[in-house]
Amino acid sequence: MQLLELNSVSKSYGALKVTDDLSFSLKKGEALGIIGPNGAGKTTLFNLVTGNVRPDAGTVMFNGRDVTSVSASVRCHLGMGRSYQVPHPFGGMTVFENVLVGATFGAGHSEHEGTPVALDALKRTGLLAKANRLAGSLPLLDRKRLELARALATQPDLLLLDEIAGGLTEHEVAALIESIQAIRADGTSIIWIEHIVHALVAVVDRLLVINFGRLLMQGEPTQVMASPEVQEIYLGMAIE
Repeated sequence: MQLLELNSVSKSYGALKVTDDLSFSLKKGEALGIIGPNGAGKTTLFNLVTGNVRPDAGTVMFNGRDVTSVSASVRCHLGMGRSYQVPHPFGGMTVFENVLVGATFGAGHSEHEGTPVALDALKRTGLLAKANRLAGSLPLLDRKRLELARALATQPDLLLLDEIAGGLTEHEVAALIESIQAIRADGTSIIWIEHIVHALVAVVDRLLVINFGRLLMQGEPTQVMASPEVQEIYLGMAIE
């Protein structure tokens, strides 16, 4: 069954068309990686999926429901969770309190109901031992993990990851891959935007390539990356 469907979605800002007649779908339980050069429209695509931005044309379907005009907060309650490229935790709150916000405001739980949900998200992301630390004191890897934990605390059917591995060392990327693989194994569907291609290949079933807001190619990850057209787009960028 299809969990997410985008049908001929377009979005422009003035004369700039950032998403151009884009269509794709995601099955329940599937993991999809999205790649493309800077300025290709990847983050705008996420904003269209999550409801932060509304399309000029086309439809967004989620779990069989047309959510094209539905707000981001309602989509979160319906089962969409998202991490952001640059972590912005509530620095004066503890790690646990940050994740509890996801469980209460994102998933709609009371504080009592949300506490075990938040603790489970911390455990799944390796942050349980740091639950009482101030979020503002965390190093980058743990801030990325906290982004992931807050998204998981909303109990999503679909988890969207926006360059969550960016800025990490190779060792840190490997640790993050393990966390995401475990989340995937639990049955959560994933869409992951990332420039670190080997991280995507370790997790996803399928790669989707966009360029200038249009779908260039999609398919099995190693076949997509072997395409001369995809290689040409990535000239000057490291394919790791």
